[in-house]
Amino acid sequence: MSAARLLVALSSAQEARFVTTVGGSRSLEVARRCADVPDLLAAAAAGLGTCAAVSPDLPHLERDVVDRLVRLGIAVLGVTAPGDEEGERTLRQLGVDRVLASTATAPEIAAVVEDVVARHVPPQPELLRAHRIPAPAEPFDPSADGDLDRRIDLALGGDFSAVRPEPAVADLPAEDPEGEIVAVWGPIGAPGRTTVAVTLAAEYALAGSRVLLVDADTYGSSVAQVLGLLDDTPGLAAVARAAEQGTLDAAGLMRRAPEVTPNLRVLTGLPRADRWPEVRDGAMGTILDVSRRVADVVVVDCGFGLEADEELSYDTAAPRRNATTLTTLERADHLVAVGAGEPVGLQRLVRGLTELAHVSSPSPRVVVTRVRASASGPGPESAIREILGRFSGIEDVAVVPDDRDACDGAMLAGRTLVEHAPASRARLALRDVARELLPDRVPEVSTRRSRRGRRAS
Repeated sequence: MSAARLLVALSSAQEARFVTTVGGSRSLEVARRCADVPDLLAAAAAGLGTCAAVSPDLPHLERDVVDRLVRLGIAVLGVTAPGDEEGERTLRQLGVDRVLASTATAPEIAAVVEDVVARHVPPQPELLRAHRIPAPAEPFDPSADGDLDRRIDLALGGDFSAVRPEPAVADLPAEDPEGEIVAVWGPIGAPGRTTVAVTLAAEYALAGSRVLLVDADTYGSSVAQVLGLLDDTPGLAAVARAAEQGTLDAAGLMRRAPEVTPNLRVLTGLPRADRWPEVRDGAMGTILDVSRRVADVVVVDCGFGLEADEELSYDTAAPRRNATTLTTLERADHLVAVGAGEPVGLQRLVRGLTELAHVSSPSPRVVVTRVRASASGPGPESAIREILGRFSGIEDVAVVPDDRDACDGAMLAGRTLVEHAPASRARLALRDVARELLPDRVPEVSTRRSRRGRRAS
């Protein structure tokens, strides 16, 4: 059996002892001692090793770096100082499954490396051959000017996200997650995604569930504005950065998600659309996993884009703008597809549902908002159901009446429909949707009480 080739990227305090120990093993070989993260990724892209040994104090070591090594077919092993529990915890949060002390013996290191390499699922060889590029002619200079992410991207020849194994979730309770994720998606054109997401979250919170509302729309976040919150420090970007650094935990997520009403916390979105690269798919997956631990219901306001950005996925290592939406749809337990009750909005919804059928996601609960006779003709509800049934094969459609005064008043007051206009026709329709999605979370309301509420409006 050939010796396992190690790419060693450790701090100076651990490197000497580790390399010396590995040098005495016949089954291990130090292929390269890497000075920093760009050097490590360049060696991995060149195919110089089969396993990377990294330490928690390696500068710029983040979850995205670990994910890229995995996508390049490199198994990852963590090495810490003896008794460094904090360092081991950090590595596991970054997605490193196996961690050993730098004082381990050569047989111990060889056994762990063999196990890590055996359990690693490398990308398909044909993809590697098609997209791998030679190593740079000049080595990376850690002191050189320039953006680190750009230098890392230049070191790689492909993303290989199509064959990436699922990242490990570390430093979280061993029990299964209890929270359920409700993704709210809709096609381009402002069909009312945010209003639906905010109202659903408010309904579950009113019923006593712990709710986290996440604004993951990287094109035009608006939850903060709808609820009258300051977005100078966007919560999503902050927790994404913590996830990349391996420091995101339940307490950190709670600190960055203020409570706006009893039981309802909000993780605000990006204040500017050009900041979308700050939230990558690996970080978004970690955010959702941690969110399940802090909330009974996680409602995510998604962006409209469903394209997988295949050119970016296969030709560069750049982040994908729609990764937050695609990751959310893939991990969601329930999906609400929102469309506007007007000719253009219905056409976009029909096309969007066709695209959604090619995305990994739950079956959508279709909700049509702003339904009115002036836009859809006499009998708008039956007309909308007929259109969606004919062109999308969907007959079960939730219809939300156009209650413009109530929605405008709630927006102006910076409150939810549940708070501002509890007897609103739009709110009552969305309460029914909330109950259909999670019947155990929203209690049944008697007909008599519902009628009193309608007369009060």
